[in-house]
Amino acid sequence: MAGKHISIPALLKIGAGALDNLGIYLKELQLQKVVVLFGNGLVEMFGSTVMEALQQEDIDILEYQELDTVRLEDLTSLAFSMPAKTQAVIGIGGGKVIDGAKYCGFLRNLPFISIPTSASSDGFSSASASLLVEGRRKSVPAKLAYGIVVDTRIIRSAPEKFLYSGIGDMVSKITALYDWIFEEEHGYGKVNDFAVMIAKKAVNSFVRTPFTSIQDDLFLKELLDSLAMSGIANEIAGSSAPTSGSEHLISHALDKMLEHPHRCRQAHEHPGAHIRSTGRKSGYPRSHLTAAEKVGFFTTLTIFIEEPDAD
Repeated sequence: MAGKHISIPALLKIGAGALDNLGIYLKELQLQKVVVLFGNGLVEMFGSTVMEALQQEDIDILEYQELDTVRLEDLTSLAFSMPAKTQAVIGIGGGKVIDGAKYCGFLRNLPFISIPTSASSDGFSSASASLLVEGRRKSVPAKLAYGIVVDTRIIRSAPEKFLYSGIGDMVSKITALYDWIFEEEHGYGKVNDFAVMIAKKAVNSFVRTPFTSIQDDLFLKELLDSLAMSGIANEIAGSSAPTSGSEHLISHALDKMLEHPHRCRQAHEHPGAHIRSTGRKSGYPRSHLTAAEKVGFFTTLTIFIEEPDAD
């Protein structure tokens, strides 16, 4: 009997200065003609670094632009306007451009290279995209990133709220796995033990990391590695069950109930762009929560519901 085939990224590079070597990585993968999509305001911040890295290795940049939409219609139009000779789609930025570039690659059946500028969630490694469909957020199927490149210097430059957001998203896997097993025990699903193992290893590796500051190199590397592993767990499971449970459902339900569901601003743009335009010291007003920060809060709530005697 043939085993199940799963996709995993052909490239995973996480470390200081990784963005400077982008051209080398793509050349090794024989991806010579690319379209580059930047998050809002990021051409000014990282454009020269990216262009130089690609040009040094003779990577042909067919098109580049900033992307500030995740409307299904906009992304469909963008994907099919890309040159026919495109070999890969590169997304650089926060959740919005990562999801947008990922979906464009999916529509065109092209490799997607994910380059997140914050560690606010596992979206950079997941096989789904959060898009606006008829004015509401909806998670739609896409494809796992062909390559993931994360420069920890850039991750460190973001306000700490984005790291706390990633931490919240990471610890939510604890209740997600509990919920998945609970579903199977009550006849509403089938657990994939290998996916559970990968998701548990991701969480355990992260929570056991010694650190003195969340800015520590080791802490950042473990957080990003663990978020990337979460995407692999989802790919094995064929769904987001290993990483998204009741805590995410509560957060999504809240968004649907709110009159203005996007007022809880998501981590869709690199905070530097917002600082530049508003003059605020912190990337976002204190009252605005990222999606993963909300999930982190509801993880605490669901733990006490599921395990009322937990410390």
